[in-house]
Amino acid sequence: MQTNEKFLNYVNKDKEFTQQNNETNLEDANGRAIWALGYLISKKNLIPLEMIETAKDLIDFSIENIRNMFSSRAMAFNIKGLYYYNQKYNSTLITTLIETLADRLVAMYNYESSNNWNWFESYLTYANSVLSEAILFAWLAVKKPCYLDIAKKSFDFLLSQTFNKNEIKVIPNKGWLLKGKEREYYGEQPIDVSYTIMALDTFYSVFKDEEEYLNKLKIAFNWFLGKNHLKQIIYNPCTGGCYDGLEEHQVNLNQGAESTVSYLMARLVIKKLS
Repeated sequence: MQTNEKFLNYVNKDKEFTQQNNETNLEDANGRAIWALGYLISKKNLIPLEMIETAKDLIDFSIENIRNMFSSRAMAFNIKGLYYYNQKYNSTLITTLIETLADRLVAMYNYESSNNWNWFESYLTYANSVLSEAILFAWLAVKKPCYLDIAKKSFDFLLSQTFNKNEIKVIPNKGWLLKGKEREYYGEQPIDVSYTIMALDTFYSVFKDEEEYLNKLKIAFNWFLGKNHLKQIIYNPCTGGCYDGLEEHQVNLNQGAESTVSYLMARLVIKKLS
C-alpha cells in the first residue's frame, strides 16, 4: 500500500518493487487486493483480531482510490471485497460505495446489452463471471431490484456461451469473444474456471431452486479432473499443483502459483457443498 492509496503488484526475485508498477494499469490488482482483504474480514471468527483491524485500516485508506475506479472487473472485485467487509462492520459508507460501483456496471450493461447479447461490454474476455457475481453481491447489499434482474440475465447469458450439456469451455486467452463474431475455443485457464465455480456457488446460494447452477458447478470442477476436450487432468495429484492451461492439442505443463491457488479455491467450494 502506497501513500496514494494504491497497492503495488510487481516484485522481482530480490523482493523489490519494479518499474512495471509505474507502467501498468493496476486497477484489477487493486480490486483483487480489496476482495482478499474483505474476505479476510468476513472470517473474523477464525482470524486474529489484529489482522482483521489491519485489513480494515487498509480498505478504509483505499476508499477514494476505490471510488475513482471505472474498469469493469476492478469495480467487480471491489464490490465483492466491500460486501465481505460489511459482513463485520455494516458501514453505510461502504454500502453507498457498493451502490456507486454497481450503478456504473448497470450503466454499462444498459448501454451494451441487446436481445442476443445480455452483457456489460461488447466482448467477453477474462474473469467474466466476476461481473455478474458482483452485481448479485450488490443486490444482497442494497436490494435494488434491477441488480437482481441484471445479475441473473447476464450470468445466464455467460453460461450459455461457456457450457454445453456436459462440459465447460471458458473464454480462452487465445482470443476473446467479440459481439457478433465467432469465438475461439482453445487456451483455457484454471483461473477462469475457478471464477466460474465461485460465481455458480454464489448464484446457487441465492437461487436455491435453480439446480442447474449446482449441476454446472460440478461440471466445471470436473474440468480440473479430466472432463475437458483432451480428457486430461489439469490438477496434478502427484505434486499438488495445477497446470497452467488447456490448449488445443496439449496441456500447458507449467504449474504456476495462480493456477494452483485457483484450483484450491474451486476445491474449497466443492468441499463446502459436499
